[in-house]
Amino acid sequence: MPIVDVSPGVSLAYETFGDPCDAPVLLVMGFGAQMIAWHEDLCRALAERGRYVVRYDNRDCGLSTTFDDHPVDMGRFIAAVSSGDLRSALAMVPYTLQDMADDGLGLLTALGIERAHVVGSSMGGMIAQTMAISHPERVLTLTSMMSSTGESAYGQSSPEARAVLFSPKPADREGHIAATDRELLWASKRYGNTAVLRELAARSYDRSYYPAGVGRQLGAMILSGSRADALKELRVPTLVIHGLDDTLIDPSGGQRTADLVPGATLLLIPDMGHDRPRELWPEIVDALEAHTS
Repeated sequence: MPIVDVSPGVSLAYETFGDPCDAPVLLVMGFGAQMIAWHEDLCRALAERGRYVVRYDNRDCGLSTTFDDHPVDMGRFIAAVSSGDLRSALAMVPYTLQDMADDGLGLLTALGIERAHVVGSSMGGMIAQTMAISHPERVLTLTSMMSSTGESAYGQSSPEARAVLFSPKPADREGHIAATDRELLWASKRYGNTAVLRELAARSYDRSYYPAGVGRQLGAMILSGSRADALKELRVPTLVIHGLDDTLIDPSGGQRTADLVPGATLLLIPDMGHDRPRELWPEIVDALEAHTS
């Protein structure tokens, strides 16, 4: 697995699919998830449509740089945010979504790619939006998938989904994998599959079990605030994809994103939750091919 320096002190693990001469597509993964959550078969399907696909581990996840010197006490962090003490909350978190966006752009630079189509999922959608806002000259098109704008009025989790998200998983391998069944709560009601969830959980655990990073990623996500005003000014061609079964980020998050970005296209997919079930890959790949043409 190649690993490349993208800035002083930060290295990212990445993988590519397809011909480097084809149009580059950068896939940005979400909160706590490794790049393998972009299934290799999905990556190959995009590559077969004439795209050079790049997936990577965000910082503090997978095989990329971790920030062990900055532990985050999630209880104290959430208490500070809840009480409005943002100064204390900010002091606990060593980086922002902008830093994570700069990581992705740094990876493109390291690979010799000047501009790319950027596709982000969940927190990855927030990172992708931040890339397009801060460096539109580097982003050919933006696809924001199952994501939101950072505004508290849109894209909120259901109470049940929030409870599952913040419930710690067992540290032992078997317990960790079994606990993944709870994530069916936000998966596709029609295609949700515990075997698929468990397979990814097992692969992720064996590849790099690192729960310490999720607190810092969550802090970066929460403290980056609203992108609404910046999205109103964005002039990057934008596709917004959201599943109607999503209870982790309500579809209002995708709707709001599309409403804000001038000329954005909104694709609401029935039978899709906060997941990408294999049964829906043809529709997703068709949409991405059309948007990145």
